[in-house]
Amino acid sequence: MNRDERRNKVKFYMELYDASTIGFRVVFSVLIGGGIGWWLDKKFHSSYHWLLFIFLFFGIVAAFKAMFYEAKREGGNNNKDKKA
Repeated sequence: MNRDERRNKVKFYMELYDASTIGFRVVFSVLIGGGIGWWLDKKFHSSYHWLLFIFLFFGIVAAFKAMFYEAKREGGNNNKDKKA
């Protein structure tokens, strides 16, 4: 295996890692937000689950923020690759 093949293989695995990381960030952001809201509803004996919905919303916003930053970072990396 020559140097170019190894570089391409490493680049492929790094892109695969980045793609799977953003998926985990989205899922865990929503789960953590919902979990905190559920826990607070149980702690304060809320019967309407407002805290669950509020913190679930915060988790969804965090997930979209992570996706936006990742897409912005990848867009910047693609422009650098095209110039080289």
